[in-house]
Parts: sequence; C-alpha cells; structure tokens
Amino acid sequence: MATTEQGGDVRNNDNVIAQDWEAYSAQDHAIWRRLFERQSRLLVGRACDEYLAGLDQLGVCADGIPDFRELNEVLAQATGWQIVAVPGLISEAAFFGHMAERRFVATRWIRTPEQMDYLQEPDIFHDVFGHVPLLTNPAFADYLQAYGRGGLKALRLGALDMLARLYWYTVEFGLLRTAEGPRIYGSGILSSKGESIYCLDDAKPHRIAFDLKRILRTRYRIDDFQESYFVIDSFEQLMGETAPDFAPTYQELTGLAEFEPGDLQPSDILADA
Repeated sequence: MATTEQGGDVRNNDNVIAQDWEAYSAQDHAIWRRLFERQSRLLVGRACDEYLAGLDQLGVCADGIPDFRELNEVLAQATGWQIVAVPGLISEAAFFGHMAERRFVATRWIRTPEQMDYLQEPDIFHDVFGHVPLLTNPAFADYLQAYGRGGLKALRLGALDMLARLYWYTVEFGLLRTAEGPRIYGSGILSSKGESIYCLDDAKPHRIAFDLKRILRTRYRIDDFQESYFVIDSFEQLMGETAPDFAPTYQELTGLAEFEPGDLQPSDILADA
C-alpha cells in the first residue's frame, strides 16, 4: 500500500505530490494572513455554525499557510478524511476516486497580491479555508464521499454534466437555512469577499429551497456571482436526498429542457434572505 509524504495511506496515488510546506515564502504566508483576516471578520454572522466550528477545531488561523500533516491528524480523528496535495487540476476520474476514498485533493500554490479578489482556478486558500473545515462535520463528510462514488458512476453513465451541477450548487455555492436566516456553507462563497456579501445581502439572486431534480437541470456560470442559490435545511437532509441511486433520475431528466442560472420555475420555493 502506497503512502504519501503528507501522512495517511493512499491506494489511488493519482497526481498526489508533497505539499512541501517548508518551501512557502514569507510573502506566501503574508498573503494567507491577509486573506484569512479579511474573510474571518467578514464571515461572522454569515457562515454556518458547522463551518466555524470546523475552522476552530482544525486550528486554521492567520499565522500562515497550514501544514497538511497537522490538519490530517485532526481530520483522521474527526471523520477519517485526509487532504492530499495535487499540482493543479486533475482528471475527473482521479478527482472522484480520491473523494470516494475520503481524500480531499487540494492545490498547494497560493495566489499573488494581484489576484486577491479573483482567481480562475482554486488555490490553497480556497481549498483549505473554504472546503476543509466542513470535513470535520460527519454528515457533510459522508455526503462528500457519497458524491465521489456517484461521480465515478456518472462518468460511466455519461451524466457528469448533471452531477457537476449538484457539486456546484451545494459544495461550492450552497446556503443553509437557520433560525437566523440563510447561512453560507459553500466554499466558493466562503473564500470570496464579494460573494460572501452578495449572496445574503443583495436582492438580485434567487434563494431557492433545495430540489435535486431542479438542480440537475440548472446551468451555472463560472465568471460572475451566482444568479441562484439553493438552500438546504441541514446536512442530514442533503445526504438523505442525494443518497438514492441517481441512474433512474438521469434517465428521467435526459432530453428535458435545461434551466438558465437566473430562471425561476413555478414549483420553486423561495427561501427568505
């Protein structure tokens, strides 16, 4: 059984590299501090409690870029997940394969000062600050593993376009209903200064109650803030509603009209902002 330098057993070693934490420069750590301090202040009263608890449990802070080896010790105890570093974007099969085995792939590079507010590809701040804290939550951790297994099946069935929308509208840009109003759990929002304000405060986007089939038919944009957000009631709901076999659903939806990101449908239930 192969192992990585980051700690933990890895049976599928696709694209895994060492984080090489010692190679980060003083500027790299300074950029992390600026991003962390800005976002952690902004997310008070905006991020969901489960995310904030995970951030605290992991000890992720403004001191500098976290060492995956230290984070993996906490994750192993909490939910059995681990982080593995990859050089950049990897194949869909490798991505899903790692996730199905409770391995979260993260890039090790960090943005430049000129990229503070916009990136075309995820960096370590997006991956670690945005994604990793919720891996300490058992229900969300189980959902992400189930998604990885579902991704491998979707590849075989030719249904990846539909399944990718589920990841986009939950893991990346999902909102959670709470007694105080919607709160953020999607990593694409959590790591973005502008969208963490826009998603809750702006009147333009639709905030729609979670509907699996609706999501699988809804396109998304990667070059602007979202026009629609989908709101779950709990991570247990998310896991429960996506646990059944998707194959019949793919068959049912194939050939049906797709929805544009800003469309509203008569069946949509709007969540209060």
